[in-house]
Amino acid sequence: MNIGFSVKETVNKRYSVRTYDSRPVEEDVKAKLLEYANSLQNPLGPKIRFQFIEKETAPNGEKLGTYGIIKGAKLYLGATMPDEEFANEAMGYDYEQLVLYATSLGLGTCWLGGTFNRSAFAEAMEIRENELFPILSPVGYPADKKSVTEKVFRRFLKADGRKPWEEIFFADNFDKPLTKEMAGEYEFPLEMLRLAPSATNSQPWRVVFSDNAFHFIEQRTHESREGSSVDMHRIDLGIGICHFHLAALEKGLNGHFERKMPSNLTLPPFATYITSWIID
Repeated sequence: MNIGFSVKETVNKRYSVRTYDSRPVEEDVKAKLLEYANSLQNPLGPKIRFQFIEKETAPNGEKLGTYGIIKGAKLYLGATMPDEEFANEAMGYDYEQLVLYATSLGLGTCWLGGTFNRSAFAEAMEIRENELFPILSPVGYPADKKSVTEKVFRRFLKADGRKPWEEIFFADNFDKPLTKEMAGEYEFPLEMLRLAPSATNSQPWRVVFSDNAFHFIEQRTHESREGSSVDMHRIDLGIGICHFHLAALEKGLNGHFERKMPSNLTLPPFATYITSWIID
């Protein structure tokens, strides 16, 4: 499978861009992005719908806003998902793959969850029945200099920091860290997962390797909210799994996703099993 870009190079290049140059995104580049978006086939859940929102031409475009978080952006990429099981994971997977492809084209992006005028953007997206609208990103060319707001955000979120291997990867159960030597040819996919972005840099993913499979777990610090169909932590899991899977595909590692939690796996408090990568 040709994903269209180098995983390692693109993952290391990509960062959250909050300050944009005035140069508009060319029509042929936008066409490439939408064509790539429509071709996505995630292995985790239902189909995700993407749509560009042009700030200058959108209905009530003057109301579109990001509360001062984003500077200079005129083009946004919205994504909606059906209100179905595993849609959050599918959203994270598909949107991140599209973000990485945009990065490979020289474009900047920034995941936005609760930091945009949801009602105004939702009107511009023309939300369909039974659709949820959790994610938006500006799309454009990064400015040469970051704004003061962007610098503060990156410092506050410790945007470039990531948890070490021994805190997120385990062997057989949660009492034994998985070393890079034990991971073998899967060291690269796991490292790409470790570097994945997440909301407030929370990094909620945990992976347990046992019985010839990698089991993906969502780890919270508290109980999940009841009654909400949008779950940013599970979207984050989709992002991390996307990094893992694309890296595995690039290396020619054969396997498939299956929801089959091992009977001997004991989950810690506030942890939820998501899916497994079964090595073929």
